Amino acid sequence: MNIPLTSETGDIARRIIWFENAETALAGPVRFMAYAAAYATHDDMKRIRTHINDDDFRDALDQAPPGIIDARSWAYWNLKLDRQPAPPLPTRDL
Repeated sequence: MNIPLTSETGDIARRIIWFENAETALAGPVRFMAYAAAYATHDDMKRIRTHINDDDFRDALDQAPPGIIDARSWAYWNLKLDRQPAPPLPTRDL
């Protein structure tokens, strides 16, 4: 999966991962998609989804780092991607 750095994706990346520059945020597409699943607007996701397909998004959810996606967003995106029942949220091993 590759999400290119364009003016559009850069603006989205800077907004949803505000503490990093856009290039760094987009360099890790799985992590970027986890933040997008939790914080992107509907319009943001429409733009992001022009660069990835459903299988890419499913893979990103499967590899999502724990602690980024909230339960509501997790349930929503798994439902949208026809994954019912949804797998468990990623958790931290303490």
